[in-house]
Amino acid sequence: MAYGVVVRRNIVTIAGIYDKIQRQIMADRGGFGKGFSRGEGGKDGGKGKGKGGDRGGKGRRRGGRAQEEEKWVPCTKLGRLVQQGKIKSIEQIFQHSLVIKEYQIVEFFLGSALKDEVMKIMPVQKQTRAGQRTRFKAFVVVGDFDGHVGLGVKCAKEVATAIRGSIILAKIAIVPVRRGYWGNKIGKPHTIYTKVTGKCGSVSIRLIPAPKGAGIVAAGTPKKVLQMAGIADVYTCSTGSTKTLGNFVKATFYALSHTYGFLTPDFWAETYFVKSPMQEFTDFLAKPYKAYEPAHVEEKPAY
Repeated sequence: MAYGVVVRRNIVTIAGIYDKIQRQIMADRGGFGKGFSRGEGGKDGGKGKGKGGDRGGKGRRRGGRAQEEEKWVPCTKLGRLVQQGKIKSIEQIFQHSLVIKEYQIVEFFLGSALKDEVMKIMPVQKQTRAGQRTRFKAFVVVGDFDGHVGLGVKCAKEVATAIRGSIILAKIAIVPVRRGYWGNKIGKPHTIYTKVTGKCGSVSIRLIPAPKGAGIVAAGTPKKVLQMAGIADVYTCSTGSTKTLGNFVKATFYALSHTYGFLTPDFWAETYFVKSPMQEFTDFLAKPYKAYEPAHVEEKPAY
């Protein structure tokens, strides 16, 4: 009898956690609507009956963040070079293996081409003296569907905060994906260049080049990642506990990040070394840099 009570309590606790997740997601998207066209709150997100932020809702609009964002003030040397136009493309950063520590650098080059996809939101708990502390872990993939993909994982008290943090981390962790051909080199690259393998936990996935028209032969989780990376045709072979979605996504991302680590005859040509941007623009970086200049405020006499 006591065992049945414990099981019932656990079911109620899990149901409450997922209900909280659903409420957080709906509140972030614009509230719980009662219809698709009866919005009364207007576009500013009032208490309307419409579904979504544009037609009215109980929550704020996600698109309103763009207006709230302040002007980017670089904190790193790489950010200064990017903002001043010294670095022309993101490939130049990858070529010299420079570390990206500001997500605005990726936004500067890729801009509106970047799309994000929330792969999973899961509750995680920590046992404390007062009981259990529940937080939410978000897995987000970003990509431009043209050879760049990134993965971010963030844990926070609220779902919206976890998603925002995951998007920022995914942009910072973005990597180039090398694409190639299966057979003759006709048209644009459509598959991966060579076989690669990625592993995380017990999950291991192998990506195999495929001919044109084969499509992405993969499960739903890696298929989204491969699509955002700009790969049209590929075979996959996975082993392990693939139901663990977090490890499955990470393994796919690691496999794609290994595509440029394989030395092929195309790279056997003599290398002509050029200066790194940090060395080339040393004089520019040596100058004092002021992040901002506060406006002059006249001091009023104290009475």
